[in-house]
Amino acid sequence: MHFERIKTDILIIGGGTAGCFAALTIASESDACIFVAEKANIRRSGCLAAGVNAINAYITKGQTPQDYVEYAKEDAKGIVREDLLLSMAEKLNEVTEKLEDLGLVIQKDEDGGYTARGKRNIKINGENIKPILADSLKNLPKVKVMNHINITDYLVEDNQIKGAFGFHVEEKVWYLIQAKAVICTTGGASGLYRPNNPGFSRHKMWYSPFNTGAGYAMGIRSGAEMTTFEMRFIALRCKDTIAPTGTIAQGVGAEQVNTYGENYEKKYGRTTSERVYGTVRENIEGRGPCYLKTKAISKEQEEELYRAYLNMAPSQTLHWMEKRKGPGAEDVEIEGTEPYIVGGHTASGYWVDYSRQTTIHGLYAAGDVAGGCPQKYVSGALAEGEIAAKAALSYIRDRELMSVSVSEIKRKEQEYLSFFHNDRCIFTTDQVEEAMQKVMDQYAGGISSDYQFNQNQLRIAEEKIKLLFDISKKLNANDMDDLMKIYEVRERLEVCQTLIAHLRARKETRWHCFCENMDYPKQSDAWNLYVNSRMENGKLQIIYRELVAGGERYEHSN
Repeated sequence: MHFERIKTDILIIGGGTAGCFAALTIASESDACIFVAEKANIRRSGCLAAGVNAINAYITKGQTPQDYVEYAKEDAKGIVREDLLLSMAEKLNEVTEKLEDLGLVIQKDEDGGYTARGKRNIKINGENIKPILADSLKNLPKVKVMNHINITDYLVEDNQIKGAFGFHVEEKVWYLIQAKAVICTTGGASGLYRPNNPGFSRHKMWYSPFNTGAGYAMGIRSGAEMTTFEMRFIALRCKDTIAPTGTIAQGVGAEQVNTYGENYEKKYGRTTSERVYGTVRENIEGRGPCYLKTKAISKEQEEELYRAYLNMAPSQTLHWMEKRKGPGAEDVEIEGTEPYIVGGHTASGYWVDYSRQTTIHGLYAAGDVAGGCPQKYVSGALAEGEIAAKAALSYIRDRELMSVSVSEIKRKEQEYLSFFHNDRCIFTTDQVEEAMQKVMDQYAGGISSDYQFNQNQLRIAEEKIKLLFDISKKLNANDMDDLMKIYEVRERLEVCQTLIAHLRARKETRWHCFCENMDYPKQSDAWNLYVNSRMENGKLQIIYRELVAGGERYEHSN
């Protein structure tokens, strides 16, 4: 493998929503050199690859940023960072307008204002939202975007970031990227659990199937403090296509009903987790399947749903066309997905301060990878990208690149090469991943167990995941694509280990389905705490922190 060294002022890992906007912000406010490392191709990478039909976080007329904070706080049953939520909410409208200036088509009402969809959403034509963000970086002289670079490890000394290691996923080249500051925007983690659709359709899931939790795993290994992994995210989605249900629920006001046509939302509650929980319970108690009640909507509403799904989940529109039965002819069946770890919807991720700096000096996190601030969606990721970018700019002022020893470089090279030199392993990467998903599904609250678990099951899961991680060290790579897949499954396994530790540590059930602990089936005020963790001397230590109340602003003390 050929070695290349790259030097820059700020390294951005991940060219998704937050990463693109962070780079754009830095370029507009400084002459700093920016290097964006993207595992796929920045034009169609990450969660927005296929598009989206709404900005789901927006302060509409009559609402305030504080209203948004209260909404997110209620949905998460209080386990949020109010300081992070407010700083994000105050920027939602501003960054949305900037996105419109870049070329995003936002639908307008008859008065010329944005067309609202509920209290906090506005409608967009967003099939090209990712190319718009990518194109905004094209001609910026200080921004270098490099596609197909898989970053695997931070380079940290005395708890200060020095850069990162990675390799090209197609060419036999590996890299040391030295930087004065690093912004991680890699996204959350999918593929930890057995998915709704098996076999060749296993990637038909709600969250991007290529988000492996790489940013989480790098932070965990480097000793960064992580938070609230136990607040998993389970999406309520259209059956089989796994298309979003909010477009129907909010777009045409569809109620959730059981097989007898009974509305069960009021019975279980209307928070995100309760909507999933109600659906699960109705099925368990013999009143399934469950549906969104769309039968008899108008022809105009039906046509609007066809168009909306073509912007973000074309398979749903194609499904209706294939059956020759649209949502006006029959209700839409719904189901829960497998659990994900994603800080854009729940509060999982890095423990950050007000400026989005992690507990590693000079390392910042934004978007799905940053914890404490749920309900971000697209505009919240933009806002955090901007916040982290400005903080990183301030951090690098008068700083020089830190030196990297030859021994550090050699150690990483040997690690990469070891997977090519391994004797042929009796297991494949796919087999290890499938085994991991089976373990998590059966013992750590997956679909087959109705998202429930107990302490003994988690102990079994912990043992089995550790065994699989040991096996992963022996996997064999024949080319760079194989090497990428090995690192992806190892990243998922590391995230699984942290997730299991967090699920065991919160001894209550605060969020039905998201964290359904059958040994502790009730919510307790004693657990108005953040469950955090940090790797110390190879062992994961659980840290309990008091809530950061409204009006307070948290800053790291280390």
